[in-house]
Amino acid sequence: MTKVCHMTSAHGPEDVRIFHKECTTLARAGYEVYLVERGESYEKNGVHIVGIGQVNVRRMTRMLCVTRQIYRAALAVDADIYHFHDPELLPYGRKLKKLGKTVIFDSHENTADQLLEKPWIPKVLRKLVYRIYSAYQRRSCRELDAVISVSPHICEFFSAFHPRVVMVTNYPQYQEVAHSDAGRDRTLCFAGGITAQWNHERIIRALPGTDARYVLVGPPDQAYLERLRNLPGWERVEYRRKIPHEEVAQVMSQCVAGVSVLSYSYNTGFRRGTLGNTKIYEEMMAGLPVICSKSQLWQEMVDRYHCGITVEPDSDEEVAAAIRYLLDHPDEAREMGENGRRAVRETYNWGVEEKKLLSLYADLSKGAGPEAEHCGR
Repeated sequence: MTKVCHMTSAHGPEDVRIFHKECTTLARAGYEVYLVERGESYEKNGVHIVGIGQVNVRRMTRMLCVTRQIYRAALAVDADIYHFHDPELLPYGRKLKKLGKTVIFDSHENTADQLLEKPWIPKVLRKLVYRIYSAYQRRSCRELDAVISVSPHICEFFSAFHPRVVMVTNYPQYQEVAHSDAGRDRTLCFAGGITAQWNHERIIRALPGTDARYVLVGPPDQAYLERLRNLPGWERVEYRRKIPHEEVAQVMSQCVAGVSVLSYSYNTGFRRGTLGNTKIYEEMMAGLPVICSKSQLWQEMVDRYHCGITVEPDSDEEVAAAIRYLLDHPDEAREMGENGRRAVRETYNWGVEEKKLLSLYADLSKGAGPEAEHCGR
């Protein structure tokens, strides 16, 4: 049996992509799976979780100290395949490769380009940091066996210098979410990080011109949240902090639309868009029509399935008009919601993506251990 070890220093325990999707899928397929992360050690879903304890998660401490702890714990597992999820673990990926291990880098974001807009890096230094990191990342990734990422523009970036790049997106694990018309009210919802990239201020400013309410669920950027609290329209917002994942579906079942107005950025390939954010697909899976950014990828999806309305993320007028349209056309909104649910059921779900992951592992496993040719099939 091929032994697999996933490693993360930046993500918290039971990260949805790492644990619930990738690790659980591999364990179910017959691999012996370990996950080294912050927190406690235990077993769940057939995965052996190796915790390094509660540690300081400040950026520099994590990058300099926590990464070393993760590496040492992972090395003790003595796996055949190592799969790491954070760019700060690149040096240890190279070390594992030199020890004869099969190594995969799972790049959830476009880290190199993101450095050009990181607020914690002084503006005058961003281009220099970008060039240094980009050169280091290219050199490091060439030594590894495979790179995985979540969206076309990031995969194309890595394909320029690595021959084995696989796109495994962040689509949700499909499940039927009950959504009764009797439970709906004139409420919009968003579940995720309460940060500026999601343009919540535009939704809130549109609320006074309607009878809509807005439910926000998720951990906040505190400074941004305070700005939102001072906006006209905040009195129509119901803010809930992070709640258990299973309760999010209940919140959505009482709403008429989901909101995913994501700003264009390096990480989205600007107007091209991204497939790496799960929020819009979770809203669709709940049977909600979506108000989303007019990026190329999302526009194509909305046009294909007629499942929502796209808007320019910097336009208060387009956001307000989309809200009013869905509220004033409940039958069409309901149809859009059902179309979105069908789209996730047919196309935008983890059941499609896990096949790509298992195919990559099957190929890599052929040389990873004496019994590897029988695993994952």
